[in-house]
Amino acid sequence: MQRIKRVCACLCGFVFLGMTCAACTSVQSESFSVEGGTETTDRVFAGTGTEEPEAAEQDTERETIETVTEEPETEEMQDRLPESWRDDHVRVRGIYVTGPVAGSARMSELIQMADETELNAMVIDVKNDDGNITYEMDLEQAQKLGACIGYIPDMGAMMAELKEHQIYTIARIVCFKDPYLASDPELALRKTDGTPVTDANGIAFVNPYREEVWEYLVDVAEEAAAQGFDEIQFDYVRFPVGEDAEQADYGVDLTTYPKEQAITEFLQYAADRLHDKGVAVGADVFGTIIGSAVDVERVGQNYARLGDVADVLSPMVYPSHYGPGVFGLEVPDAKPYETVLAALQDSGEELRGVDEKERAVVRPWLQAFTANWVDGHIAYEREEIQAQIQAVRDAGYEEWILWNASNHYETGWLDADSGE
Repeated sequence: MQRIKRVCACLCGFVFLGMTCAACTSVQSESFSVEGGTETTDRVFAGTGTEEPEAAEQDTERETIETVTEEPETEEMQDRLPESWRDDHVRVRGIYVTGPVAGSARMSELIQMADETELNAMVIDVKNDDGNITYEMDLEQAQKLGACIGYIPDMGAMMAELKEHQIYTIARIVCFKDPYLASDPELALRKTDGTPVTDANGIAFVNPYREEVWEYLVDVAEEAAAQGFDEIQFDYVRFPVGEDAEQADYGVDLTTYPKEQAITEFLQYAADRLHDKGVAVGADVFGTIIGSAVDVERVGQNYARLGDVADVLSPMVYPSHYGPGVFGLEVPDAKPYETVLAALQDSGEELRGVDEKERAVVRPWLQAFTANWVDGHIAYEREEIQAQIQAVRDAGYEEWILWNASNHYETGWLDADSGE
């Protein structure tokens, strides 16, 4: 994917990524320039980013010999995520790990579980739901915000141990829910009365349209990549929902700059920068957005468009998150296999229009917890977890991640290590 460089329509020369020029506040024209390409009106421009090398012609003994001078490969080019990543990457079978658990003795138990079972990957909080960076990150802005909490006392040592055990590492970075960044009034998302937009627990959101927010998130991601993480996973890469969200003032005209465009452009921007660091980019998405225009409009996650930008899509297809009657099931939570299979079959249909070579890998989040709050719920243990894993396979996918907020996983839930 090529990074879009837009120039303001007022000819002030300001270059920007979003819809509004920060220098003169005018809205951009439909035409803009693209680095390494030609003028286009597409919002997202996909390409190789390379140009045909110039050829020098020489006439020797009536034969025309075409020579091509190749530029030497730079270190940056060597580090870039290879085009073969989709075919060659590790097929993830993972679990979610919080910062406090990753920095405790329990981490050794989880590593042992990975050694003994089919697990081969961990999604580890680097920036969590509270906006905390889970180790003392060498990033000036994070330090100034006071966001760094040393849950993980020695990130380098932990990463080295994970690599030693051949565990694929994914850095989870929560995006637009961040009370630290929201302490900046220019970046905080506010209601029309000026009060902050928060979730049910009072945690503030930032404005997904602000490019300063984008830059901070990708700066955090690049620091995680420098620590050796194989992949970056963006969570809460969406607009907020709820009563507060209905009153949010985003400072843009949503009819000309819709939510889904902002989320897609953020992920494109992140992928452009992170691919240069050699790491893949994933996005967590609501499972309910698949096939639902209403949910797409509310949260800004367009499944097909994101499937053409991200390297990995991780829909949250937890059976407990589907209401009575969805997929024709009275209580989806009580039918883990049927629910996950139906959701992922819809995923396949939704992504059918995306070129297979560009299409994101689908790696769903699966339920590894019992949803006591759901009427008619069932306990989730080995049978229920393996039923979901089988549904993933039967839907034509290979990868999955288990979610348990307290990181309670049991070896008996999983199959033994097959040596793959």
